[in-house]
Amino acid sequence: MECVVLAAGEGKRMRPLTGKRPKVMLPLANRPMMEHLVIAARDAGITDFIFVVGYGEREIRKHFGDGSAWGIHINYAPQRHQHGTADAVQSARDYITGEFLVMNGDMIIKRADIAGLCRQKTPCMSISTTDHPGDFGVVMVDNGYVSSLEEKSPNPKSNIINAGAYLFPSNIFEHLDKVKTSMRGELELTDALMGFIADKKLSAYSLSCWMDVGYPWDMLEANAKLMKSIITQNAGTIEEGVSIQGSVIIGEGSVVKSGTYIEGPCIIGKNCRIGPHAYIRGSTSIGDDCHIGHCSELKNSIIMSGTKIPHFNYIGDSVIAGGCNFGAGTKVANLRLDHADVRVCGKETRRKKFGAVVGENVQFGINCSINVGTLIGSNAQFAPNSCVEGCIGDNAVIR
Repeated sequence: MECVVLAAGEGKRMRPLTGKRPKVMLPLANRPMMEHLVIAARDAGITDFIFVVGYGEREIRKHFGDGSAWGIHINYAPQRHQHGTADAVQSARDYITGEFLVMNGDMIIKRADIAGLCRQKTPCMSISTTDHPGDFGVVMVDNGYVSSLEEKSPNPKSNIINAGAYLFPSNIFEHLDKVKTSMRGELELTDALMGFIADKKLSAYSLSCWMDVGYPWDMLEANAKLMKSIITQNAGTIEEGVSIQGSVIIGEGSVVKSGTYIEGPCIIGKNCRIGPHAYIRGSTSIGDDCHIGHCSELKNSIIMSGTKIPHFNYIGDSVIAGGCNFGAGTKVANLRLDHADVRVCGKETRRKKFGAVVGENVQFGINCSINVGTLIGSNAQFAPNSCVEGCIGDNAVIR
């Protein structure tokens, strides 16, 4: 069976993190989120993949190659203009030989669920439940079959949603050919399913575990869940006087200096310098070539490759892109004084604790204060003692 992975979009809701890479290549537990999906599908028995690529496809091709490093075979189907999900699936048409699986490249799903979906009768849609169904396609199910599907309804009829994984017969392309441009200006895959729904032929398969990573703050939950199952590995150097609790992975060439305290689960990439006297708390992943220095504390955060957090810094519940530098004493707030849910640029995170989203190559002077719920664009620069809050654009200079 072939597996089509939809990976052509930028992921605009993830800006500024997608300025240099597609959403599916953002790291979770120090792997691109799409790699977790591919590994789960491979472990479910799938070896033939078609990646539908577009925005940032060079990075996807460079990372995955022909798939041999994972024991799979990959074909690439370019979608030169992102006209919608129906158009994306059409891009893979020439590689399909029979029944096939389709999955969104930005979803986290278990191997057992992929295997279970593959055993269903086609056509089949995966479903899950959520406490905010209005953000997704809302599904009604009758006797195991989808009876209605409404995209992003303001008044959801249920908490059951389309989870973004499908098992299709090869003749789905006949239905895709008939799809018209929607009110949102896209050719939508779900429109091709309406005939199946009307004929009560689209079965529903309930997933045991599913995570949608739609916004930067969703990355923290996915990162934490994926890290729960890590097994301690040390390919680096740990000096005397380091205390490690729980499961921790330390990459090749990394050095953890004396006085550092690490609470797992935690992943440290290759060629990092940690400490002395750093404090790294649970559910933190640190990319390659990072420096977490003297008396710096990290908690439940994603730190991407090449970022320096060297002296007396605090970063909690935040997503920090690569190549950033935090001046001595710079700190990120992560809790409102009234303990209300944090909003970022007017969007609800549904989180009591969330710090900041920081784009690529942002430079902070000493003693900067970054307020809760701040979003900072790539290449921004902040003078010493700056108080930073709100939504800061790319290339901003605060003097």
